[in-house]
Amino acid sequence: MDAFTAGLLQRIRTTETDLTRARETGDDFLADVEQAELDDLRRLAAEHGVEVAA
Repeated sequence: MDAFTAGLLQRIRTTETDLTRARETGDDFLADVEQAELDDLRRLAAEHGVEVAA
């Protein structure tokens, strides 16, 4: 796995964790921000052929 793929997958995992935490604490604004970031990261992964577990 190259550095780009590893870094992208790590960012996705981190963002998923942050999104879960924001939802659990009821921070709707932060949850929206994290969801948008996650959507962008998943789009980037798809554009570069990086498979992301659902």
